[in-house]
Amino acid sequence: MRIIAGAWRGRRLAAPPGAATRPTADRVRQALFDMLLHAPWGGHAHVEGAAVLDAFAGTGALGLEALSRGAGSATFIERDRAALAALRANIAACRAGDRARLLEGDATRPPPGAPCGLVFLDPPYGEGLVPRAVTALDAAGWIAPGALILAELGRDEAVPALGELLAERAHGAARLVIWRR
Repeated sequence: MRIIAGAWRGRRLAAPPGAATRPTADRVRQALFDMLLHAPWGGHAHVEGAAVLDAFAGTGALGLEALSRGAGSATFIERDRAALAALRANIAACRAGDRARLLEGDATRPPPGAPCGLVFLDPPYGEGLVPRAVTALDAAGWIAPGALILAELGRDEAVPALGELLAERAHGAARLVIWRR
């Protein structure tokens, strides 16, 4: 697993051992950023300088990819100890400590936060966590008005109504869904 593009292109990312964390595959992350940057509703302005939230962060690949491509800051929420260790190592390897904030906790019960214009959600598949997390994150102030919410769901999961549906694409076992809040 590596950063696909930007300042840290090619940098390898650590992943915790075992199956508890399912990092977003390079090709799926590339497809997600291609949709975000090249769709009629998207563009570089949604990433460059953006405040990013990477909930269910795992290795931090989505948030670090955004930082590599010019996001201003990223907050990572993760609760798994092994994933937190890999995430800390990845932030350090990218020398992103000045633009990254790591919160140990549950994205469905977040602390109060600052509004982010770009929100990534990559929870375990099949547990219905995306709508619960969006509701909780919104209530805690993490989701800015008009924010783009990008989620990776299991291919067979129902797509929740979380705002204006902008895009939906299947990639192997994953389904990428993007809404405007």
